[in-house]
Formats: sequence, C-alpha cells, structure tokens
Amino acid sequence: MKRAKRIYILLGILAAACLITFAVTRMEEKKEQIKNSEEVILELSEDSVQKLSWNYEETELAFHRDDDGLWSYDDDKEFPVDEDKINGLLEQFASFSVSFVIEDVEDYGQYGLDEPLCTIQLETSGETYEISLGNYSNMDSQRYLSIGDGNVYLAQTDPLETFEVGLNDLIAQDEIPVFSQAETITFEGTENYSIQYKENSGDTYRSEDVYFTEKDGDNQPLDTDKIESYLESLSSLNLTDYVTYKASEEELKTYGLDAPELTVTVKGTAEDADGEEVTESVVLNISSVSDEEKETSGDDEEEITAYVRVGDSGIIYRISESDYDALTKASYNDLRHSEVIPAEFEDISKIEVTLEGKTYTITSEEKKGEYIYSYKNKELDISQLQSAAEALKAYSFTDQEPDGEEEISMTLYLDDENETKIQVKLYRYDGTYCLAEVDKKTVALVKRSLAVDLIEAVNSIVL
Repeated sequence: MKRAKRIYILLGILAAACLITFAVTRMEEKKEQIKNSEEVILELSEDSVQKLSWNYEETELAFHRDDDGLWSYDDDKEFPVDEDKINGLLEQFASFSVSFVIEDVEDYGQYGLDEPLCTIQLETSGETYEISLGNYSNMDSQRYLSIGDGNVYLAQTDPLETFEVGLNDLIAQDEIPVFSQAETITFEGTENYSIQYKENSGDTYRSEDVYFTEKDGDNQPLDTDKIESYLESLSSLNLTDYVTYKASEEELKTYGLDAPELTVTVKGTAEDADGEEVTESVVLNISSVSDEEKETSGDDEEEITAYVRVGDSGIIYRISESDYDALTKASYNDLRHSEVIPAEFEDISKIEVTLEGKTYTITSEEKKGEYIYSYKNKELDISQLQSAAEALKAYSFTDQEPDGEEEISMTLYLDDENETKIQVKLYRYDGTYCLAEVDKKTVALVKRSLAVDLIEAVNSIVL
C-alpha cells in the first residue's frame, strides 16, 4: 500500500509540473508575440545625422559634423575623415527594414541584448537613436537588434558587417591615379633620370617602344611592358597602414622621409570618376628604416620597414617590403629591354650567320602576309632558330669589352625603307657566360647555354 501511495504522489507531482510548464508556455506566448514583418523601423537620411558613434569589442569611435557640415573625429579634429566611408555607414539607415518583430520582450538575454555585441548611436538635430546588436540567428541568417522601443527585431541587413571597422579604415587616404599612359616619369635620389613618352620615334627598331630616356647623349628605348608594370605597382599601392596622419619634422626624420631614398614624379593620363581621360600627376616619396637584426633560419639578417608619403601629405604609410622592392627597382637597367636582339623577329627579312669562320645566308620572301624563310633556295622551318634568337636575354648588363673568342655572329636585315642592319655577336666570357655585343657595343652577359642553343639551331639548318 505504501508503494502504491508513493506512485500516486509522484504522478500527482508530474501532473502538476506539466500543468505549470503549460501555463508558463502559454504565458510566454502571450508575453512575446513573434510575427513576420516588412516594417521599416528607421528612416534617417545621411544629411540629417549630426553625430555618429559606436562601440564594438575594443573599438569606441565617435564623429560629428563640424561647422562646414563635414565629418570630424571627436578625439582629434585633425584626423582626415573619409566622408564617403562615414556616409556609407549611414546609408543603410535611410530605410532600415526588418524581417521579424518580437513584441513585449522581457528577457533580452536570450537574444544577446542584455550585453549587446555592438551599440550604435545616431543623433539628428532633434532626436537620438540607439541601436543595440545582439546574437546572430543561424536559423534565420539574420541578427537580433533593438532600438529601445520594447521590441526585438531580426534585421534584413546586418549593421555589424559595416561597423566592424577601426579608425584606420575611415581615414581619407591619399589617392594615386591609375595611369593609362605616362607622359613623364622622373626619379630623384638613388636614381636620377627621366623617362619621356614618344610615339613613332626613330630611336628604336620596335614599333611598340614609346618610352625613352637619354643615355650618353642618345635616346635609349625602354621596355614598355616593364614601364606599365612599374606604373601598376605605383597605382595599386595599398595606402591603409598609416603610422601618422599629421607628420611632424621629427617624424619625417624618424621614417626617413626628411630626405627620401627615392622620389618618383609621374605625369600622365588617367580616368576621372566620370570615366573621362584627364591629365594627372603624383609625387611619391619612398624610404626605408633598418630594423634590429633578427634571427631568421639561424642567420642574423637585417630587415627593413618601408614608408611612403604622397607629395606633401601629412600622412605617412607603412608599405610591404615587396612593394618597396617593386618601387625602388627603377634603374635604367631595371626598365630597359632584357632581350639582346633589339628588334622583333617578324621584322627581319634576311639573316647572315658567321659560325667557325663560315658565313651562311638565310633569306625570306613575304607570302600572304608572312615571311617564308629559305636557305640555298630550300624552304625552312625557322621556329627553332627564332626561339633560340628570342631567348637571348641579359643575365646582367655590362659595358665590359670582349677579350674572348667569337662564338657566333649574326647580321640581321630589317624589312624597312632604310634596309637597316643590326649586328649581334656573342663572345666567350667563361664557362657559364658569353658577352653579347650589339652594333659593336657590349650590352650584357648572357648564359652560355643560350648561345649553344642558338649555334645548334643554326647547325640544324646549314649542316
């Protein structure tokens, strides 16, 4: 009997618990009504907002409009605020919509709103709005938020995606034009020379050569691809990692920019915001500062930190070592053609090759827009010789006079009205390199293996 009595008591307790749970559930359902909504809960134009502040994790930032209506950083009015970026933060609140509304909320903790992840304050001339961001609902792929009206909302757009920014992200960084063409490029410092843009110049054998510099009284062609790559490196600099935005004389000295290693001045053509071609110019000052020696893979190596400054801007940026290397690789030898043959192969109409004291002549005839090459009236497949000739590239540039024996000599005749001749000779230098001479002027060391390839290509034709 006692056992049955205990069972009845337990059943009674269970029934009571179920009744209480049901009652609580009904009460919660009554208190918190969840419903779909396409409601717009905020409508604030960008121009109406006078103050903006927010805190997220370690970041607390506040901005206000100054007397000119421009955004100013509360902690330092000298900070150059990017107007577009601030307005970009405000843009979402011009018509801020939600997907769900939870009314009569009593427990904000279940939505992460008892201790909000981020709080945003907006102030107009007459009102202040506070937006608290809570948990992210993985089921709905939306974030809970409140605006202080007793409700919790699921936002169609997550404000945290735009407010996860720091002060670095909001600086009005200097802009470098994206040049489609440079008229002049001037280097001062570790390099001191100028580059000019000239079309249809008589100072080159290549039609695509449009950039030249004066060297020893003559205009020397530069490699167009290398110039364009250099301009791209300059225009694509990531100017976000600033170390100061109001550089003092002492700071300029600290970062090596009181006397920059290299100053690059570019004037040329770029597109404006409307897509129109305009003339732009930029001055970029570049320096580096040696760090303490750091042990790397067992070796003590001196590392550098590099900095740039655009013109007279007060902002100094830290740049990567790879960007520094790309910008300071600006000598004449860095930007000149590395190919030994200073012409395009398709412009060559005749080749005379001297090898081991014998001269061989390869002729050509134009048929249907292309050259057909022949040796002793026999049509040739010229591809091996062409590949070997075009592969002749400088390992390093030099003006050292040759004193070894001649390996191979080629006289190239161009198909032009002047019947231009280019003489290329390769001399033995050592077991690894040959000296390359063009029109009786030494230009470079080339790998001897390339000379061997050229000789073998000739032998495959004449032997």
